[in-house]
Amino acid sequence: MITSKDNKHIKNLIALQTKAKERRNQGAFVTEGSKMVEETPTELLKEIYVSESFLAKEADKYHQITDALSNQIAKGEILLETLSDALFKMVSDTQTPQGILAVVRKPVYLLEKLLKADCPMFLILEDIQDPGNLGTMMRTGEGAGVTAVIMSKNTVDLFNPKTIRSTMGSIYRVPFVVAENLPDTIAQLKAAGVSLYAAHLKGENSYDGYDYTKPTGFLIGNEGNGLSKEIADLADIYIRIPMEGKLESLNAAISAGLLMYECHRQR
Repeated sequence: MITSKDNKHIKNLIALQTKAKERRNQGAFVTEGSKMVEETPTELLKEIYVSESFLAKEADKYHQITDALSNQIAKGEILLETLSDALFKMVSDTQTPQGILAVVRKPVYLLEKLLKADCPMFLILEDIQDPGNLGTMMRTGEGAGVTAVIMSKNTVDLFNPKTIRSTMGSIYRVPFVVAENLPDTIAQLKAAGVSLYAAHLKGENSYDGYDYTKPTGFLIGNEGNGLSKEIADLADIYIRIPMEGKLESLNAAISAGLLMYECHRQR
C-alpha cells in the first residue's frame, strides 16, 4: 500500500488531474469511479488505484474488476496499487471519492477514417469553454448517433476531470478529433461532401426545415460569443432554433442536442 505523498505515482496522479499539459504530454488521463473504470476498454487501461476503504467495503466489486483483468495485471501490463484513504482523497478530483480510479491512455481517431462512415453526422465545436457542456455534448452525441465530435484546439480540454465525469462513459464510445486548424478541418469535411449547418441568430429558417439524411455537420460556437465570423462563414446554411420570450440564445449543449436529435429523427 502506498502511504507517502512523495511517491512518484502520487505525484503523477496529481499532475494528470490538474494539468492539461501533462495529460497532453503523457497521452493519458484519470477516470474515477467503479462504473467508469469498468467501462474503460482494457487496451486503454494503464494503472488502477483503490483506497484501503474500498478494498475493505467493496471487496466483491474489487475482485470483479481485478479478476477480469487478471492476465494483464499478472503480465505487468496494468499496474494495480492500493492507497491509504488520506492519499486517495488527495489525488481524487471529487468531494466524496468512490475509492477507485484509473490512469487511461487517450484513444486516437483519424478524421480520414471517420469521413468514410456511411452517411456521417459530425458535431463541430468552436472554443467551447465549459467542461460540463462539452461532456454533455459527448454524452448526447452518443445517444443521437453522432459519428464524431470535432473540436477547435482552444476548446476546453476533453480530458479535464469534470468533462470526463459529464460524459458518463461516452468518452470511450464517441470518436473525437481536436483540430489544430479548424478552417482546414472544415474544408476537409466539405471536400468529402458533408453539408454544414451553423446554429446562428441570423438563420432565416428553423433547424427542422432542412434535410439531414445526407452527410451532415453542425457548427456550434462558444458559450458567450457564439461562432466567430470566420467559422460561421464556412457553413453552407445558417439555421435558427426558435425561442420564445426574451431569450437571445440557448445553452450550447442544449442547442447541439436539438440539432443532433433532429438529424437522428430524420434518419
